[in-house]
Parts: sequence; structure tokens; C-alpha cells
Amino acid sequence: MHRPFIRPVKKFSIGLGFAAYLLVFGLSSNQVEAKGVKAVKSFKAWSVHVIGKKNKRICYIHGVPKLLSKIGKSKRRDATYIQVTHRVKNKVRNEVSITAGYVYKKESEVKVNISGNKFLLFTDGGTAWAKDARDDSVLVVAMRAGAKMVVTGISSRGTVTKDHYSLAGFTAAHREINKSCGIKK
Repeated sequence: MHRPFIRPVKKFSIGLGFAAYLLVFGLSSNQVEAKGVKAVKSFKAWSVHVIGKKNKRICYIHGVPKLLSKIGKSKRRDATYIQVTHRVKNKVRNEVSITAGYVYKKESEVKVNISGNKFLLFTDGGTAWAKDARDDSVLVVAMRAGAKMVVTGISSRGTVTKDHYSLAGFTAAHREINKSCGIKK
């Protein structure tokens, strides 16, 4: 099973681990940047960030939905976003994580639709993941080729959400994290 980004963070230094912790829990880039995350560039709907140096680098793309919609009664929703991450030390490439801003229904799946291509991701708490590195790579290829992405999830309270993401700038942002983390295609 694919391991969520949050588990390996414990292996990093306290300062780097704290920055990654802040990143995972949806604080703004300015708040995280103060703890060691460097915002490299923005490409339309996507921003590129780098944590650490040399073989301890973590490079990621961060995107937020353009439109949030819900069906059913829901309470307040926290930060909602998608990240695609490279972790040099662990040789992790293109790890996709979707943070819902709520806790997903236990054992539910998240549906992702990119220009008619459909993907299912498993959930763990408030985050959805592809089941393995191969699925991550296929999802990233679709994101690079697509124009928009719709993510559908179900909260622990039964609320169905549909989040609409623009993929404008994703390809350029992906090229930049590859460059920042020394990934050759």
C-alpha cells in the first residue's frame, strides 16, 4: 500500500519535520515559509515549493480548488488542496495527495476525473492517496495533459463534496519541481 507523506516526515530533522508538519496540515505558504519552506515559483493555479537542501530536499506542487461544492449538511471545512511531491532521500517521485479539509468517511474512496479519465484513491483520515507509485505516475501524466480536474469525496458525516481544480500551469510547475529536486525525466 502507498504510504502517506505524513509517515516519513518523522525521519527528518526537527526543523524540517516541523515545516513539513505545518505544510501537511494546511497552513498558508507564508506561515510555512518562515519555518524553512522556500516558495520557488507560481504557475497560474499551481505553486512550487522546496524544503531542505541536497539529498534531503522535498519539492512539491501545491494547488487549491477553484470551486468547492457540497451536497448535504456540512460544518466548517478546513484547507482543501492537492500536492504532488518528490522526496529525494526516499527516492519518492510524483506522490499525489489530496487533502479534503474534513475527515473522509472510513474506508471510502475519492473519485478523480481529469478530462474523462477516472481514478480512485484510498482515504486515510482527511487525505486521499493513490494505491502505489505507478498509479501516482499515471495520475500525474493525466494532470499534465488535462485542463481541469474534479475530485469527489464523502465526509465522515456523509456529505458529498466536489472540488474543481484548474490544471492550468500544472505542467510548468511539474517541470520546476523536477528541476528543483534534480529529477531527470
